[in-house]
Amino acid sequence: MRFDGEFELEDVPPEKAWIVLSDPIAVRNALKGCKYITPKDEDFSFDDYEEAEDIETLPEADPDVVAARAFEEGQEYAALMQVGVGSVKPRFETTVTIQERDSEAFRMTATGSGSASGSSFSMDSGMHIHPHDNGEGSRIEWWTEADISGRIAQLGSRVIDPVANKIVGNFFGNIEEQMSEVDEETDSSVTDRLRGLL
Repeated sequence: MRFDGEFELEDVPPEKAWIVLSDPIAVRNALKGCKYITPKDEDFSFDDYEEAEDIETLPEADPDVVAARAFEEGQEYAALMQVGVGSVKPRFETTVTIQERDSEAFRMTATGSGSASGSSFSMDSGMHIHPHDNGEGSRIEWWTEADISGRIAQLGSRVIDPVANKIVGNFFGNIEEQMSEVDEETDSSVTDRLRGLL
C-alpha cells in the first residue's frame, strides 16, 4: 500500500521545520498512538523499556540536548505504536532505521518493520521539506510504501486508508503547532546554532 501527500506550513521556514522533524521526542508527541521513539541497541527490550516523562522540546528545551538526541543516519530506533484499526487495536513493536538524512536538502528517508499479535508490516518512507512556492513557509512532501500482513491486512484498504489518513492529518496538525511555537519563541541565533549542531 502506498500513502503520500504534501503539507504546507505557511509561516514556518524549512530550517525550523527540519529542526522539529529531526527531534524524536517532538515526532513522538505529534504522532497519535506512539508511546516512544528511542535509539535501539542489541540489549534493547520492548518489554522492559520505559520512556522518561515530561521531556522538554523546543522552544523550552536546551538546544544542545535537542541536537544530541536528533535522528542520525544509519541509527536504528525502537518505536512502540498502538493504533486502533476497525475492531483491532494492535501494539506494534517497531524498528526503524534512518537510511538518509540530508540536512542541506532537508530530506530524510527510513525503513522499518513491526509486529503485533497476528499482524506485521514493513515500510519505506521519507520526507522532503521544500521552501513554500510563495517564498515564505515550507511545503513538506511525504511518502510511505507499506506491506501489511495478518489480521489488519484482512480488513482491507477501505478500513486502513481512513485510519492512516487520520493519523497523518493529526500528526502534521500537531507538528505545525509545535513548529509555530518554535518559530515564534526561538530567536534566529538559537536556530542557527541548532542548524550547525544538526
